[in-house]
Amino acid sequence: MHPHDGDSIEYPEDIWDRTMDINVKGLWFGSKHAVLGFWRHGKKVSSLINTASVVSLVGAATAQLAYTASKGTVLAMTRELGIVYAREGFRFNSLCPAPLNTPLLQGWFGDDKAKWSRREVHFPSGRFGEANEQAHAVIFLASDESSFVNATDFVADGGMTKAYVTPEGPATEAPKNLAGP
Repeated sequence: MHPHDGDSIEYPEDIWDRTMDINVKGLWFGSKHAVLGFWRHGKKVSSLINTASVVSLVGAATAQLAYTASKGTVLAMTRELGIVYAREGFRFNSLCPAPLNTPLLQGWFGDDKAKWSRREVHFPSGRFGEANEQAHAVIFLASDESSFVNATDFVADGGMTKAYVTPEGPATEAPKNLAGP
């Protein structure tokens, strides 16, 4: 997402074009060359995972129109490719991650506790996801264990898109009589 991404009223066209070139045209070129590579190497079952975002499913209250629109396109293109190439054994899936605790996010939010809590409150677990947790979702989608998963929007967001209201306060504790040794 470009730092100058914005709304539909005051929006630089060059930022829109750049975002679409990277997130949409880049996906198109990558997918095109992946299919050619799958055919060239004669692999009957192949998997391609495109990165979308939870905002492609639920939108965002902060103005980031180009990013949100481009990630919605990732979902549509990936589903189409998954259907078109299913008989060849080529699988296409989208990963829809929530915001992750990464150096990029840390740079955007810095030490501003209000920015962190404004977003963190939406996670039922009360925390951001970690990059390695997304990597495990990618490993699953690329593996034979997901051989019947195709043209899907795989959401790895800690329940964020399913939570209308999240719990308040610290995690609940198990009743004393259920505690293990």
